[in-house]
Amino acid sequence: MGVLVLLLVVALAVVQLGIAVYAAQQAGTASRAAARVASFDGQEGRYDQAGRAAMSGWLADDASFTPSVSGDAMTVTVKVPIPTLLPVFSFGSVTKSATMPRD
Repeated sequence: MGVLVLLLVVALAVVQLGIAVYAAQQAGTASRAAARVASFDGQEGRYDQAGRAAMSGWLADDASFTPSVSGDAMTVTVKVPIPTLLPVFSFGSVTKSATMPRD
């Protein structure tokens, strides 16, 4: 019985690691899509829609997007909370940013 519990804990840890990696990948994809849209003139206000559309729906709902302009470049930073399998643990969030030249 003890071995079964240990295997279950290891399996949950592997699945949780996969969720964390997937959240990081989705944050990177969303930041690139949002920065791409925000870099076009007249599209600055639609960056969050593009970023959310590039993500899975279950992660996009809690994502936050922060734009910043630096000279001829537009940077969008995306922060995605990492979902947890067990509510007693918190794995924080992952933050990714992308920079695109402005048109």
